[in-house]
Amino acid sequence: MRYIIAFVVMAFFTSSTYSQQVEVGAFAGGANFIGDVGRTNYILPNTPVGGVIAKWNRSTRHALRLTLLYAEISADDTKSDDTRRQQRGYSFENTIAEASLGIEFNFWEYDLSEALPQTSPYLYTGITYFRADHLWLKNGRGGNLVNQGTNWSFAIPMVMGYKEAVTENIIAAFEIGARYTFTDNLDGSWPEEYLDRRDPDREFGNRNTNDWYMFTGLTLTFTFGRKPCYCF
Repeated sequence: MRYIIAFVVMAFFTSSTYSQQVEVGAFAGGANFIGDVGRTNYILPNTPVGGVIAKWNRSTRHALRLTLLYAEISADDTKSDDTRRQQRGYSFENTIAEASLGIEFNFWEYDLSEALPQTSPYLYTGITYFRADHLWLKNGRGGNLVNQGTNWSFAIPMVMGYKEAVTENIIAAFEIGARYTFTDNLDGSWPEEYLDRRDPDREFGNRNTNDWYMFTGLTLTFTFGRKPCYCF
């Protein structure tokens, strides 16, 4: 994780520009959870996510990016294709508030000073810090998952998308992004993170993988400032 943070900081200082193009806008879409409860589909949005996004285009190939997003996530074993999960019958709801900072890489030259439309597929990664609830089986296996306590954790965002400058000041994009979290208790499967001790009667699922969550949606950003002059 420290290498990603260092890379983001280095990118901020390695290119100098006489003017930059700043984008500010909104993100809206759907979220889904991937873990030890519910369906195992990687991309199947079933709850809403929304927030704000800002970008600072440092060159035609990369931009610094900040997002602040809020999402609901939920999972239900009865909707899973796994017979064992269906028989177990766990379900939960949780909320995620995240802040993410990183670098967006353009596959093609993306120069807002040139003729429109400007388009490019892109990748985004960096570091995410988020807040959610801890969950645990308060009454042991066979009981219900209960939200209790605050779970602050980091995640690695892995996002791919496609964007287009539809006018001189409006940019639209579609993206799919996975967050690999550093916690295994968004679904209550590893209560040691909440209890600070092992409790085998309340543990379940696969201990070899942490939880993931996915955001799929659209962004609409508006550009500000002078047209960019990318100088290195």
